[in-house]
Amino acid sequence: MFAKLPLTAIRAFESAARLGGFKAASAELFVTPAAVSQQIKTLENLLGSMLFVRTPHGVQLTANGERLYSKVHLSFLDISSSMSSLKPPADSNTLRVSTTPAFASLWLIPRLAKFYSEHPDIHVSVETSNEVVDLFRDSSVDLAIRCGFRDFPDLYSHALMREQFGVFSHAHWKQEEAEASLKLINIRWATASPASISWASWCAAANHESWLSNAVYREYNDEHFALQAAIAGHGLTLASTVLAADYVANGLLIPYRPDIKIPGAQFSAVCVPGRERSGAVKQFLAWMVKVIAACHTDYPVARDDASQAVTKRRTSLAI
Repeated sequence: MFAKLPLTAIRAFESAARLGGFKAASAELFVTPAAVSQQIKTLENLLGSMLFVRTPHGVQLTANGERLYSKVHLSFLDISSSMSSLKPPADSNTLRVSTTPAFASLWLIPRLAKFYSEHPDIHVSVETSNEVVDLFRDSSVDLAIRCGFRDFPDLYSHALMREQFGVFSHAHWKQEEAEASLKLINIRWATASPASISWASWCAAANHESWLSNAVYREYNDEHFALQAAIAGHGLTLASTVLAADYVANGLLIPYRPDIKIPGAQFSAVCVPGRERSGAVKQFLAWMVKVIAACHTDYPVARDDASQAVTKRRTSLAI
C-alpha cells in the first residue's frame, strides 16, 4: 500500500520547509545540500508540481508546497507521538513552554511552585524570547503563551486573560513629586501595536496632558526593566496590570489613578492542533485557567466561546 511512497524525498522536503532552506535541512539530515535538492526535485517530478521557488536569496514554499508541508508535518508529528508513546516514560512528562521573558519572570515562574505541588510528575521547561516561535517549524515546543491583538486561526488557541495598562509608582511616591520633578518611565515596544498604549493616551484620559511636556523620560525595552525601575524610585511607569499584579500585592508598587486604564492585548495559550489533548499540556492548561480565575480581581479573565477553529495555514512560513 505504501511501498511506492518516496519517504526519503518526503523527509527531505519536510525538513527544508520547516527549517527554511536546503542547507539547514542537509545539516539536520546529515547529507549534502545537493542531495536534499535532488530529493526535492524527485518529489516535484513525481507530483508534477513545483514545491519551492528558488531565488538568489534562498527558497520559498509555493502554495502547493505549503499545503503539502502542512499535511506532512502533522503526519510526522503523529508518527513521532505514536512512537514516543511506546518508549519508557522517562521524559514524557517534560512540558516545553515558550513565552516572553517578561511574562515568564513576572507571572509564570513565581506561580510554578503551585503547579509542581499539584503535578510533581510534570517538569516544565520555560523557553523565553520576544520573537514569536513558529510552532509548526519547532515541534520541540509544546505550548506557547502569547499576548497579542490578533487571532491564531492555524493553531489551537485558548484565551486566558486580558491585560490593561495603568500607571504604577514606588510605594512611597507622593503627588508632590509630579509637580516638582516628574519622571516618566517609557517602554520601547519591539513591535507595533494596533492599540494606543502610550503616555499620551493615558495622560489624555487622566486630564494630565501637561505631564507630557514637563516630564523627564527614562526608557527601557522591556516591561520587566521598567517595573524594576519604578520600584527603585526612578519614576512612574505605564505597565500591564497582569505583569504588575504581584508587585502591587507585595506592596512594592502602588497604582496611581487606578480608575484610568488603557485596554491592552489578550493572553492566549496556543499549540499545534492535537497537542492540547496530551496529558501534560491538558493539565497545564487546566491549572492556568484555575489560577487566572482566582486572580480575576487583578485583571479580566478572557472567555472562549468554544475551542478555536483551525483553518488552513498561511502561505507565509513565519507565524
